[in-house]
Amino acid sequence: MPLYENQELKIYNSLTGTKEIFKPINEGHIGMYVCGPTVYSNVHLGNCRTFMSFDMIFRYLKHLGYKVRYVRNITDAGHLVDDAEDGEDKIAKKARLEKLEPMEVVQRYTLDFHNILEKFNFLPPSIEPTATGHIIEQIEIIKDILSKGYAYEANGSVYFDVAAFNETNDYGKLSGRKLEDMIANTRELTAQDEKKNPQDFALWKKAEPQHIMRWPSPWGDGFPGWHLECTAMSTKYLGETFDIHGGGMDLKFPHHECEIAQAEASYGQSPVNYWMHANMLTMNGKKMAKSTGNNILPGEIFTGENKILSKAFAPSVVRFFMMQAHYTSILDLSDDALLASEKGFNRLMEAFATLQSLTPAGSNSDFDVTNWKASCYEAMNDDFNTPILIAHIFEAVKHINLIKEGKEQISEVDKTQLEETLHAFIFDILGLQQNTGNSKDTEKLSGVVELLIELRKDARVNKDFATSDRIRDQLAELGIQLKDGKEGTTFSIQ
Repeated sequence: MPLYENQELKIYNSLTGTKEIFKPINEGHIGMYVCGPTVYSNVHLGNCRTFMSFDMIFRYLKHLGYKVRYVRNITDAGHLVDDAEDGEDKIAKKARLEKLEPMEVVQRYTLDFHNILEKFNFLPPSIEPTATGHIIEQIEIIKDILSKGYAYEANGSVYFDVAAFNETNDYGKLSGRKLEDMIANTRELTAQDEKKNPQDFALWKKAEPQHIMRWPSPWGDGFPGWHLECTAMSTKYLGETFDIHGGGMDLKFPHHECEIAQAEASYGQSPVNYWMHANMLTMNGKKMAKSTGNNILPGEIFTGENKILSKAFAPSVVRFFMMQAHYTSILDLSDDALLASEKGFNRLMEAFATLQSLTPAGSNSDFDVTNWKASCYEAMNDDFNTPILIAHIFEAVKHINLIKEGKEQISEVDKTQLEETLHAFIFDILGLQQNTGNSKDTEKLSGVVELLIELRKDARVNKDFATSDRIRDQLAELGIQLKDGKEGTTFSIQ
């Protein structure tokens, strides 16, 4: 029997502003769409946080036993600079500046995107469609919206008629905006503007002679609107109405609002049952931005080649750091926060290794593993509350250390259950990895520390306690803790 039959999962729905009991459209099956990257530059760390949140959600839904079709797109055309209605495509601009073909830009940064996500131990989505691979589908949706009177053509471009749509629908319901307020707070159109109203958005844009990325259409050569791509790709693979649509909080308006409008105009029904939005990542208390220099790329964190952090941090440490905040909360990245996460991560990995080597004693346990396990599921079923889950995991870490010290005992049945549950939550759901670095480097480090332990042992035999203490203290300063026991000296990385 799938786990989900015993679980009541609640999801915060951005559309209603409330937590709702999750009920999939088709029992046992889930369709989930997440807006992917625009591949014109190295993937932004803030975007990684959004994709990581939905990777965790994907993992948990699969863990519960659902069959999940997870679609995450690649935007490789149609996204204009600064999300404007006019101007240059982000990819075309990069291609012009670097004297490349647009698809060279797309290939370079798609590879970077996949490389970084692989380091973070993401599961690949079920389908990863591209905008350029779905031009025909987008044109068909435009024709449909035009035929229903919710769009108009102007000089080779096609615009969505927000005012006409709003007569029978509610434009702004996702972001909580009213069309009349938007109109009142918007400057009037200039004489040369093609749109009827400033709120109208492009479904298809006419390509000017200098525009590199262009496709033929019934309205002339042009390219699709950014919002239209996601409507075409999500509904093609998940149906006209599907379960979950995710993305960053910054996409709620106008992108997701426009997606709803396009789908309702074309299909006559709401496209998504549960809208989910991940919050932003700040750094040192400020918004991350290239222009201010308050910015760091994921690869720069892994190598330590940056002027912001004191050292390199492994991908799993960064992932653990991000999982310590709820996906709907703003999370602030700093050197201190990552150092603290590294210590916590190492404690967790050490405790799991300790658990595997523990010898059960007796038929009773001092730690109620069954109730603890239920608490872990309760946290995840409350809108994927990873910080509460991690707090419960560290409660288990405390008991593992007490058992190791002989202050508590655990039965064989409970040890097996604890080990299986921790493995599921730490590795399968949170997506952490035990080996966070280069295995050869890890072996070399272990060899060096073991050599120092032997030198310290010789110093103590020779009553050279000054050298013995210096080795212990200097290793401690480097975050390597020595522990003297009956079986000899062991070490752990803090």
